[in-house]
Amino acid sequence: MLRNVFIPALLVLTTLVASLQGGDDGSSPNIVLFLVDDMGVMDTSLPFLVDEEGRPVRHALNDWYRTPNMERLAEQGIRFSDFSAHTVCSPTRASIMNGQNSARHKTTNYIRPVSNNGGEYGPPDWGWTGLAEGDVTLPRVLGAVGYRSIHIGKGHFGPLGVPGEDPVSLGFDVNVAGHSSGIPASYYGKKNFGKGINHVPDLEKYHGTDIFLTEALTLEAKDEIDRSIELGKPFFLYLSHYAVHAPFDSDPRFAGNYSESDKSKPAQAFATLIEGMDKSLGGIVDHLRYRGIAENTLIIFLGDNGTHSPIGKDGEIASSSPFRGRKGNQWEGGVRVPFIAAWGEHDADNPWQERLPIARGEVQTQMAACFDIFPTLVDLVSAPVPDGHFVDGQSLKTLFSGERDTRRRDVFLSHFPHHRTDHYFTAYREGSWKVVYHYFPELNDLDSHYELYDLDSDVGESNNLSNVYPSRLEEMMEGLIESLESLGALFPEKEGEEYRPTLPSESAY
Repeated sequence: MLRNVFIPALLVLTTLVASLQGGDDGSSPNIVLFLVDDMGVMDTSLPFLVDEEGRPVRHALNDWYRTPNMERLAEQGIRFSDFSAHTVCSPTRASIMNGQNSARHKTTNYIRPVSNNGGEYGPPDWGWTGLAEGDVTLPRVLGAVGYRSIHIGKGHFGPLGVPGEDPVSLGFDVNVAGHSSGIPASYYGKKNFGKGINHVPDLEKYHGTDIFLTEALTLEAKDEIDRSIELGKPFFLYLSHYAVHAPFDSDPRFAGNYSESDKSKPAQAFATLIEGMDKSLGGIVDHLRYRGIAENTLIIFLGDNGTHSPIGKDGEIASSSPFRGRKGNQWEGGVRVPFIAAWGEHDADNPWQERLPIARGEVQTQMAACFDIFPTLVDLVSAPVPDGHFVDGQSLKTLFSGERDTRRRDVFLSHFPHHRTDHYFTAYREGSWKVVYHYFPELNDLDSHYELYDLDSDVGESNNLSNVYPSRLEEMMEGLIESLESLGALFPEKEGEEYRPTLPSESAY
């Protein structure tokens, strides 16, 4: 039976009520999208995982990290226990911008600034050049209804020499520090934020000073908020931190909080990056309140893929426990990310908070994903989307209220037809069930194309049930194949032959 799980949820958004549209008079809600690089759902003192009753459960990692401002934001808003991004950064960033699953927009791997890194058998036409100048993007759609769109920090939307390397080409009015690279050469102002292709641009006024990159970006964001207020325009601030991506430069402001630990030096440095990011979050929220606009500002916080979690020469850096895996993996540790939504300050009489009510201090357990942000925001301000632009995401409005949305499709597809930590796979979730298809199982030292897990009973994905529940496996693979077809996905190619998923009943493995 065809599920139609990825038939576009939104083809065109039309104007609903003229008085509720964004405009240039500053009456529309401001939007802050606070995006953290390589931050998994366990890289925080705020517990996101819940027990059977939906109550937050603390794990050991929650006692290691220090993120009091995430805790504060969660108290005034809602956090999601089951929010997914794509397994590496550029696909997620494109999905936030256009509301599409990466299998549809074709940027299914991270983008290298100077070369095509699709992998030996990767699809030749995958979207390694990223977002294009004429693409429908969130800043362009919001800009059409009067928003001033501000990009601060990591871009990574396209390689060198294409429009996507400059966020302004994608609809942003302002770009500070965003370019083709997704890695900072250095976090230290004393080192001018590094040299070479990974040098962070636009921050020359901080060169030679004793400032950390995370703080410099925060100061730039505050300045742009002030500029928007002066102009009397609502703003969309896309604050995209390079933290907590490698290199693991220790933030000296917080190093003393971890120096007595028996964890490795890289693990301590990673923790300082987390705490510095959290200080930035608190600084932005406090600035919104200081300027008197917090009650009219929607804040969305999330990570772009699972935690970094490699084992370096000096020991473990991070972990996704109790999940399995890291970024680049097919497992939940590669895709589960923190997600919080809140108004900057509660005001029951604010008309925009009435239009988008957000439960305070609650945990939403229903599934959601990175491409749901686009339809949520354009729906909030009634911004029309150009005809023919497919949107796979679904509005989060009901979920923000703390209720379950019975109309949602609780599915998530993670398509990675590339070579990396794990090679050439597609993972598909439907509720608590998850199937993983390996196009070339021998490359992962596997003897089968298939993995099947029930996440309700096995969140660590340690018990492959593909041989235990053959009918469930067949059903899940049908959903995976139908989703890929509806998204127009591209597939690995080997010796001129395209490799597509097969049902277990048709497989030689």
